[in-house]
Amino acid sequence: MPVSIPARKSLCSVAGKLNGFVSYRAYLVHGARWQRTASASDSTERKTNPCGDFQSALPFESIPGPKGLPYFGTLLQYKAGRLKVANLHNVFLDYYKRYGKIVKDTVAGQTVIHIFDPDYVKDYFQQEDKLPDVPPLLDVTKQYRNDRKQSPGLGNSLGKEWYRLRSGVQKAMLAPTEVVRYFPKVNSVAEEFLQKLLKIRDGCGQVPHLRNEIARWSIESAWITAFDTHFGCIANKDHTEAQAIIDANALIFRLSVDMKFSVPWYKIFPTPKRRRIYAAEDYILSIVQKHVDQTVEKIKVLQDKGELLDGQYSFLTYLLSREQLTYTDIVILTLSLPFDGVSTNARMLYFNMYCIAKNPDVQKKLYNEIEQHLPGDEPLTPEKLSKLSYLKACVKETFRFFPIGLEISRILKKDMVIGGYQLPAGTQLEMNNFVMAMLPEYFVSPERYLPERWIKDTSTQNIHPFIMIPFGHGPRMCVGRRFAEQELYTMLTKLFKTFHIEWTGADLDKSYRILTEPSRPSQFIFTERNPK
Repeated sequence: MPVSIPARKSLCSVAGKLNGFVSYRAYLVHGARWQRTASASDSTERKTNPCGDFQSALPFESIPGPKGLPYFGTLLQYKAGRLKVANLHNVFLDYYKRYGKIVKDTVAGQTVIHIFDPDYVKDYFQQEDKLPDVPPLLDVTKQYRNDRKQSPGLGNSLGKEWYRLRSGVQKAMLAPTEVVRYFPKVNSVAEEFLQKLLKIRDGCGQVPHLRNEIARWSIESAWITAFDTHFGCIANKDHTEAQAIIDANALIFRLSVDMKFSVPWYKIFPTPKRRRIYAAEDYILSIVQKHVDQTVEKIKVLQDKGELLDGQYSFLTYLLSREQLTYTDIVILTLSLPFDGVSTNARMLYFNMYCIAKNPDVQKKLYNEIEQHLPGDEPLTPEKLSKLSYLKACVKETFRFFPIGLEISRILKKDMVIGGYQLPAGTQLEMNNFVMAMLPEYFVSPERYLPERWIKDTSTQNIHPFIMIPFGHGPRMCVGRRFAEQELYTMLTKLFKTFHIEWTGADLDKSYRILTEPSRPSQFIFTERNPK
């Protein structure tokens, strides 16, 4: 039956100025001063702080950590190679061993407090503001969108601006009943990808350029969700737009790491690296903008004819119906699906394949669970997917070894006491999940891959609820979590039902590129379980 969209002004035109945009740099400069001169109500809140009185806590300056030159901090140690950027997870492990559960570190003028204790994480979230501030994942992307007068997107927004965007999209992306409606599309993409793997394996069972193929699966899954149509990048190896998104994603993250561990001249001058990132951002935006424009025009034509069906173009029609979202908001929110998928879900699929392939007993148990709920050619459904508890335990255990983000970051909006130290408003706090997940005081045999530890009926461990929160916690939990999980569970189920997968190379590690990525090329062997 036809459905209508509430009227919008200038449906196909780019909206004007961003309202209420708060710059991260201005907040760091002025936010702490504002907080420290706040009214007596703040003083009352500080005295009732569940972690202790602020004035009697140890001073911020006494927090232990590595020493370095003023402003530069440990930057020169990274430049000299004594600290390895690619192995930042090991740097943080060493910080914990040398300095303890709370560490202060400065790199190129940015001072950060790292915490390595789940109780400290809990202490923060018990005091978190209703509108938490999060530093941008990619500073230069936030600067680009500001310079280009684009919507900042969810990850680059603060305060009321963030709440406006979040409230406009959260029902479509977080409500379980809404996410399940996309399952048939996601399932069809997973099946298409599976059939391609069957065809392109070489004589040894290896898949050439597997990471690139997985990235295309992620883009195709996001595309069919956003635009209700296939992008065609799985079937078409010469799909230039998909490859451009993959290549631009890699370039932006690679250059962003270089810029993070350098004096940030790019914030003042159009440096060569900034220009390259801006060019990559321009191209990705032009691709998504074109497809959003075309799809919105199709929706408008169908609506005018009374032929827009229930559920058709559901993602975009929902965003278009939200009066608080501008057209530029919709473009950037749509762009985030394929771009973020390449950065996160594609890598998580690879890491999960590795962990399960490296542990034959785990793979056997997972296959048996899949066969129990999906015998023979029985189709996968959301209901059956929900019953695969061991699969979900595998994903959790993989997150423990291979988190996509090494930390959860916040900018304190008020003075806090954490770990017995004063943390003034404006402090950047990083909760380092990976370090905690590798410590024997929190996990029995942390070096072993044991999905069973996450199954309540069989595990004897009492895992701290704040030690493993890969999607974040509280109001700023990742809005794409349910989409990501549905895509990942679906693809893993199909892969391990169809293939026995082996890893034949040296042990895989992670490399830091703002987020983590696999440290070496694919050395998987895919053996079909029941050849037809």
